Amino acid sequence: MNEQNNDILVDVETTYLDEESDPEKARYLFAYTITIKNHSQSSARLLSRYWKITGGDGHEQEVEGDGVVGLHPYLAPEQEFTYTSAAMLGTPVGMMQGHYKMMGDNGERFEVNIPAFTLAAPRKLH
Repeated sequence: MNEQNNDILVDVETTYLDEESDPEKARYLFAYTITIKNHSQSSARLLSRYWKITGGDGHEQEVEGDGVVGLHPYLAPEQEFTYTSAAMLGTPVGMMQGHYKMMGDNGERFEVNIPAFTLAAPRKLH
């Protein structure tokens, strides 16, 4: 899955963490790896993130925070930044989507959409 805004491309890959999950207690842990690529002609800094996490039961959770994994990456033209984080769901299938707030070198703030992506434990999709 990928999304492009303001010449910033976001790619997402997900992994179900079977060893850390406990389906009997409705705990399903997923890792997601995101690569942010700056294809614009100017640099930008990631300021914050917003996530909407939806479980297979329709339960929604919103998460906002400063930077990503404790960092505020600065992306020069044609540079990319990759990080991995995790999300816990109460169902074996869910979805995440959101956006990053970024600031260009000129001080202009803008949002970069994070495409909706599916989190699914193996053998749980029908």
